[in-house]
Amino acid sequence: LGERPPEDNQSFQYDHEAFLGKEDSKTFDQLTSEESKERLGKIVDRIDSDGDGFVTTEELKTWIKRVQKRYIYDNVAKVWKDYDRDKDDKISWEEYKQATYGYYLGNPAEFHDSSDHHTFKKMLPRDERRFKAADLNGDQTATREEFTAFLHPEEFEHMKEIVVLETLEDIDKNGDGFVDQDEYIADMFSHEENGPEPDWVLSEREQFSEFRDLNKDGKLDKDEIRHWILPQDYDHAQAEARHLVYESDKNKDEKLTKEEILENWNMFVGSQATNYGEDLTKNHDEL
Repeated sequence: LGERPPEDNQSFQYDHEAFLGKEDSKTFDQLTSEESKERLGKIVDRIDSDGDGFVTTEELKTWIKRVQKRYIYDNVAKVWKDYDRDKDDKISWEEYKQATYGYYLGNPAEFHDSSDHHTFKKMLPRDERRFKAADLNGDQTATREEFTAFLHPEEFEHMKEIVVLETLEDIDKNGDGFVDQDEYIADMFSHEENGPEPDWVLSEREQFSEFRDLNKDGKLDKDEIRHWILPQDYDHAQAEARHLVYESDKNKDEKLTKEEILENWNMFVGSQATNYGEDLTKNHDEL
């Protein structure tokens, strides 16, 4: 963290969304700095769960995890009624299939030879496989919790094999069941005609050889992909909490007072994109 580059708009925005969630981050973008600081003070009181006047890394981590969870469940709540057509507070595979693929299934001739046809043909069995993995009791019907696992599989332990498998299928263009170095690079960089590779791509090739390809056979198998995209020893909320404490901890006692947080309020809730909340002329879509 000591070598972390100076904050820019993008990394500030990442901090805001991690700390507030996407929707609340947009709301804070509309506030003046005074309003923003006042609301931040109230949030700090909630984060300080033991009420000792300090926010620790652990308390921040708990808060960030809660914000992330709230975003996921809010997202499911927003789309629930689009799929629960018989209003029984469950979503069957049939309901999901009809809501998502009904027009395609009912009018196959319209999609013949189109790229949409290829996409639907690939996505339908993939969605069914993911739905079955989320449907823990195997009744072909998803409760809210099961449907949340279906829409956000990366957040659920029992869905992680599906996440690994889908990642493999997305990147493995030659269909050999592995991800070679060129496929790995192609997932993040498309070559110009005969153009040279930028330095960051060469750096990613080194990453692949040195850190991704653990058994040094020139390709990634499922275990190596799992290690790459779902590392056991990395906790995003913990890393973000540590970063926020490190950047705001003026007296280096490894915990934050409300004053330290408010002094660095722009990192937590302010927005450089809107001149730290002063520019109130933009609407939400522009932010």
